[in-house]
Amino acid sequence: MRCPFCSSEDTQVKDSRPAEEGAAIRRRRQCLSCGQRFTTFERVQLRNLTVVKRSGRRVRFDREKLLRSVLVAMQKRPMEREQIEQLVSSIVRRLEGEGEADITSVRIGEMVMEALANLDPVAYVRYASVYRDFTETRDFARFIAEEKLDE
Repeated sequence: MRCPFCSSEDTQVKDSRPAEEGAAIRRRRQCLSCGQRFTTFERVQLRNLTVVKRSGRRVRFDREKLLRSVLVAMQKRPMEREQIEQLVSSIVRRLEGEGEADITSVRIGEMVMEALANLDPVAYVRYASVYRDFTETRDFARFIAEEKLDE
């Protein structure tokens, strides 16, 4: 494993433990060159997924990009990082389990919105504001009224 700090390939595993309810292994590593410590996760990958963008462009599915988008939506919300990792893992497992190698970005966005709607209404609105490209405050008000989030 390459060190994210100095790019050395000389690293050592210091600790391993199950994560995400056994769906991953969390490893604490230390670089033998610079001494920095970092964490890696090892997960089973059932298939290579391709994301078909709205423009028709095709890109390799990136779990980390999905995680970052959920983390932005969940910023300063009462949710542990481990719970967010589990949410992302469950979405990835659902995508892999659908049996299709090509997944539309729309499908991914809808799955994330569905998961966030059941988890945290503020994160749901934050994610929707980017996903649905809100441009003014009326867009937020209309969305909240349509989704009946103000009750």
